[in-house]
Order: sequence, then C-alpha cells, then structure tokens
Amino acid sequence: MTGTATVVGAGIGGLATAIGLRRAGWNVTVLERRTELERYGAAFGIHPTAQSALDRLGIGDALREHAVPYRDAHIRTPDGTSIARLPLERIERKAGRPELLISRPYLLDALLAGLDAFGDVPVKLGERVTDVDALAAGQDLVVGADGIRSAVRTARFSDRSGPREVGTVAWIGIADIESPVHGETWGSGRFFGLTPVEPGRTNWYATAPEATTADELRGLFAGWHEPIPRILAATDPATWIRYEMRHLHPALPSFVSAEASGRVALVGDAAHAMTPNLGQGACTAILDADALTRALTAAPPGPAGVAGALRAYDRERRRSAQRTAFASRTLHRFMSTERTRLRDAAVRLLPG
Repeated sequence: MTGTATVVGAGIGGLATAIGLRRAGWNVTVLERRTELERYGAAFGIHPTAQSALDRLGIGDALREHAVPYRDAHIRTPDGTSIARLPLERIERKAGRPELLISRPYLLDALLAGLDAFGDVPVKLGERVTDVDALAAGQDLVVGADGIRSAVRTARFSDRSGPREVGTVAWIGIADIESPVHGETWGSGRFFGLTPVEPGRTNWYATAPEATTADELRGLFAGWHEPIPRILAATDPATWIRYEMRHLHPALPSFVSAEASGRVALVGDAAHAMTPNLGQGACTAILDADALTRALTAAPPGPAGVAGALRAYDRERRRSAQRTAFASRTLHRFMSTERTRLRDAAVRLLPG
C-alpha cells in the first residue's frame, strides 16, 4: 500500500525509514527540531543483518564505500593482557560478511543522498512538533524517530517511559593515528575501547564515573597499556564528546498506536534507547526502519491496512529490540563492576 507519512526526526532511524517509505511509493516529509544535523564523528558498528537492511534500502554500496571491516579485536586488562576475543570471526563466518564500522557523518551522508535521489522528500530543519494528534490527523502515518526524549512518544504513549541515567559518563573521540590493537580494555569501574574508523584514524570511547571531567580523563587511563595514553594525548579535549549514558525505562508495551486520532509508530531511540555497550543502537534503528517498511508494503490499502501493518511491525521488532536493550544494559553493569577478578575469570571462559 501507499500513503502519506511524516517522519519526526532526521537521525539514522528517521532517514532510513523515510527512504524505505519513499521506495515503497509513499509521499514522505521529514521534520527535524535541530537547525542542523548532528555530524559528530563517532563510529557506528553495522552488523551484517543491518547491512542487508541497508542493501534493501538501496544504500548498501554507499555504506561500503566508506566503511572498514572490524576484525581481530580483544578484551584486555589494563596491563594489556588479552583475556578474550570479541566474536567477530564467528559473526563473519555465519553471515558471510564482516561487521563494518563507519563514521557517523559518512552514514548520514549516505542516507541523505539516498533521499535526495528521489528529489521530492523534504527534510525540514528547525521544525519542532508540539501537537502530535493534529499532525497524525492529516497523515496516514506519523513515525516518531525523535530520540530518547521523543515528543511523539510522550504525546501518544505517555511520559511513563523516559530517559534513565546509569550513573556513568561516556567520552568519545577520533585520533588521527592508527591503533595497532582494537577492542576493549576493562578496568575497575571504567573501560576504554578502540576501533578502526577509516585509514589512519582510530575511534575511541571511554567510560568513567559521572563526576569525571575532561581534565581528569587522561589521568584515569595514564597507567593503562599502549596505545591508550597515546590515543588520548593525540586528541584535543575540545573535540571530545561527553554524554551521560542513559536508556529508556520502563520498556514500552507497544511501539505503535492506531487510535482514531491517527496512526503512529516509533523507531530507534524513541522506541528502545539503550546503552552503547553492545554497539547496536544504529543497527536496531535500521532494522526498525526496514521492518516497518516491509510491513507497510505488504499491507492492503486503507486505514485498516495501516493498522494491521503497525501490529505486524510491533510483533517483529519490539521484543527483539527490547532484548537487545536489556542485554546492553546488563553488559554495562558487568563491564563497569569493581569486582574485576570475578568478572575477568568469567570472561576467560568465553569461547575463542
């Protein structure tokens, strides 16, 4: 079926949904409350399942043009001892393609180019949605892709579910040097990650107690194995990005609403914001967009068809996404514990 849709939010999930709907023949408008898109340089991990979804959206080639494979990564202790390997080889053997890493600006550019190719999908910046019911009344569908503080979710699904802090601050940055090692180093109450992002550069992320300042961050990791101190020394603290790690709690009972006042679906962080420990935030948003598009494409025309498609989307995605969010939050607690001997012993038991 086809119809008219407004996508609220121009992040990864919103743009992917807009592309999918437009490819299916829908008339689509994208509204974004910010006056410019967030283009900070963090790296996204794109699992093979999300790569397949991007292929169906027609932008898989653009993804691979700027992405790098993620292989041979380890979990280490602060002195550099490897205690486990990340399961990247198993993922590649099973899927027939590797996990990929791509800088956020490149992925945004690929999605925007995919929309621009249609020539008729407006992306309106500086548009703050204040009346979701009025917006939904004039559309066949409204998609809430407006992040963890979603106005669409609050208006249609109440404010019972909302951002919850986990008591940890994350810092991310990109160093203009290439790390010889990749993976994560787990210490007591903090950890540090290193991934490739493009030739000659390294994406890094660190977590620390909530009160940690930029001036203190280098000191927290000063005695850790190389190249962690060198990576931090090679990046200007003015370019570091700090955010308080949060997740959506409690889990929503539904990602969709098909009330008489209009049909609404949530995707991405608006539906299931999670801590970044599994690196699945972008992937789950892309999978949401793909599933919603497929459900609507297969639906018969008319309001009943849209309502049925939304229920099918909810059945496919809600439990899966919420399991991923729960697993990521659980992993965060495990990684951040101060009982490192017990944790490290457990990690050593993981298959190689």
